[in-house]
Amino acid sequence: MSSKLAKDTGVDPGYSKGNLKYSYKRHLKEKFIESLLFLAAVFSVFVTFAIIYMLVKESYIFFQHVSLKEFLTDTQWTPLFDDAHYGILPLVSGTLVSSAVALMVALPLGTIIAIYLSEFASFRVREIAKPFLELLGGVPTVVYGYFALLFVTPLLQMIFPNLPGFSLLSAGLVMGIMIIPYVSSMAEDAMRAVPMNLREGSYAMGATRFQTAVNVVTPAALSGIAAAYILGISRAVGETMVVAIAAGMQPNLTWNPMDQAATITAYIVQVSLGDLPHGSIGYQTIFAAGLTLLLITLIFNILGHLLRKYYRESY
Repeated sequence: MSSKLAKDTGVDPGYSKGNLKYSYKRHLKEKFIESLLFLAAVFSVFVTFAIIYMLVKESYIFFQHVSLKEFLTDTQWTPLFDDAHYGILPLVSGTLVSSAVALMVALPLGTIIAIYLSEFASFRVREIAKPFLELLGGVPTVVYGYFALLFVTPLLQMIFPNLPGFSLLSAGLVMGIMIIPYVSSMAEDAMRAVPMNLREGSYAMGATRFQTAVNVVTPAALSGIAAAYILGISRAVGETMVVAIAAGMQPNLTWNPMDQAATITAYIVQVSLGDLPHGSIGYQTIFAAGLTLLLITLIFNILGHLLRKYYRESY
């Protein structure tokens, strides 16, 4: 009888009914939690595809009136004028220039801060510095925008007298300051995850703390640092309020950071707050611009994934 019970239920005959009931309940709880996690993952994927579907659907209506060639090659972006032009290049140039200025500030400073906090700072200093970095990342972006317009721009005009009141340089510098916490926090986490035996082996070979940090810890954490860089790039490309306030919102095709220009996100905000009727060609431009921004961000994320994969295999 006992062997038959064990064969039918898979449970040892000595196993008590109370333990069997407890095991069954725990199994149900684990299944429930697993189902919730699966639904959360499916929901995130669903939202992503819904966004892509919406952008593609609305952009398709736009491209029925405007050719893809004109959209990609025309050097003027004046969709709200009587003599309308629909060249996305001015918005792309403004986005790339402002993002490049921001990354020239955020990436080196964020990396230096991460190396210091991970390898050199004492526990007390780290506990004081981390909350300040997180506070810097929690400041509303509209505050950064007025900080760029009313504080940073006048300072830059003392150095560059010909700098206009609105410029990509001012907006980019403040965007870089805003992105520093994101880059430094992720990069520091990646460095602190490096096994201690690598550091000890470096010290045993006679290396200094600086040499160990630069030549051992940083290369070993490059996959995580690359992920921090990609997050910073995506954050810079998608920034809205700083460039909308401080860059001028004039769609000029320029690669000079000292000029005023508009970015893709700033234009979307400008049109979304206007009085254009829904379904008009001018209104549809925001979806074409949004799809362009999505593709730019996707390209950067793919490059970041390939970079992380390369360094993960190398180290």
